[in-house]
Amino acid sequence: MIAHLRGRLLAKHPNQAVLETAGVGYDVTISIPTFSDLPGLGSEVALHIHTHVREDQIALYGFLTAAEKQLFEKLITVSGIGPKLAITILSGMPADEMVGAIRGNDIARLTRIPGIGKKTAERMVLELRDKLPPAPGAEAPATPVMSAIEEDVLSALVNLGYQRQSAERALASVVKSGKDGSFETMFRNTLAALAK
Repeated sequence: MIAHLRGRLLAKHPNQAVLETAGVGYDVTISIPTFSDLPGLGSEVALHIHTHVREDQIALYGFLTAAEKQLFEKLITVSGIGPKLAITILSGMPADEMVGAIRGNDIARLTRIPGIGKKTAERMVLELRDKLPPAPGAEAPATPVMSAIEEDVLSALVNLGYQRQSAERALASVVKSGKDGSFETMFRNTLAALAK
């Protein structure tokens, strides 16, 4: 799996760059923001890479920032959004504005991106709203620091299908009541609190 490439920029187009690394030219699909920020031809450049493997092809998607790559990887988890549409989405709106639109349930703004209809925009909001970090500058609510055991209990509950917020509330009530201790004890008590 290719996760990062550093090399000489041989070619660049609005949706594609060719990067030579150790004598091999890699054809990388890029977004418009990445294209705009690329240096001139012949310059050394480093790209964060998402390798997408299908039965009939291997495609590389490149990003100058790790944040853009993470947003791309979140977008392709949404049903109906593949890598090509995700690149189009990233090209249609600055990443921080998109995060704000998704977290703010701004369907009208998302549907202005080419290729995004109302249903896809609604799925993006529904599936990503709680998975995206707050936009830079937005006031993030202060979250209490959890112990490693509490983090493990929370992770186990989310993996079992419980909503993160519900699990956090139940875990907080267990910790507040003083029923914490080992992972097993805390996990069982939190499950019991969730079942109420």
